[in-house]
Amino acid sequence: MKTEILDRTRTRSRLLDYIELMKPELTGLSVLTTLCGYYLASTGAFDIARFLHVALGTLLVGGGAGALNQFIERDYDAMMKRTERRPLPSGRLHPLEALLFGTTIALAGIAELTLFANPLTGFLAALTFATYLFLYTPMKRISPISTLIGGIPGALPPMMGWTAVRNEVTVEAWALFAILFCWQMPHFFSLAWMYRKDYARAGFRILTVSDEHCAKTSVQILFYCLALIPASLAPSFVGLTGAASTFGALILGGGFLAFSVLLMRHTRETTADAAMRVNASSRHLFFASLLYLPALMLLMSFDKI
Repeated sequence: MKTEILDRTRTRSRLLDYIELMKPELTGLSVLTTLCGYYLASTGAFDIARFLHVALGTLLVGGGAGALNQFIERDYDAMMKRTERRPLPSGRLHPLEALLFGTTIALAGIAELTLFANPLTGFLAALTFATYLFLYTPMKRISPISTLIGGIPGALPPMMGWTAVRNEVTVEAWALFAILFCWQMPHFFSLAWMYRKDYARAGFRILTVSDEHCAKTSVQILFYCLALIPASLAPSFVGLTGAASTFGALILGGGFLAFSVLLMRHTRETTADAAMRVNASSRHLFFASLLYLPALMLLMSFDKI
């Protein structure tokens, strides 16, 4: 009996480790934005079977990319407090297991989207996978421009949802891409500022590592928060959503922008607790970004014309 309990515990623990390899938070956001893109593109009778295939395919591609990213960066993850307890640096899983798992589910996801959606969506999934792993991942150790490169695979999921229905890249698809691209910058930069010492310890050459007082980082965050407002209004301008989406996007964008303005103000302070206030403001902005994106996506879906 005791042996059976131990076996079940080990099996459950390994299952959780494989789930952690898939970066469930990041992958979950990718699936959400893909499905919102799918729903916004749908007309007439809703194809629930294809919808589920797209959800599964996106989950597998995103999870596979996450697993292979952790395989590639396992030695660097071991240097960072934020990631040292992940399955690979902690030794709970062998690197070969992550390599096989990530490759298998990613290829399965691309095949799923190609066969049950269309080849264009499968191609975009492969492009997302390739740019994330083979451009963004190595570029993080070379140049701060990696963040812009990483914005491309991060912004493709809603476009994939759109093409799964329409089988073409239209202006509406680009509008969804623009929202995700602009959103990612304040989202990532605020996270990167909170963990800048970790990133520096692991040798990543991103903006926050060389930005001692968050001055350059806060400018970038403010710029993209400003750009996000017209980007979030674009779906209504191209006739995809209605007035409620426009009004809601302005409220959400204004609130998000206020967090970025507050962060910039704190970076210019010279008081003794200025650094603490910058860190707190960066954390608040990061959590605001986690609320902003699902709220906007769901709002647009509810207000679909």
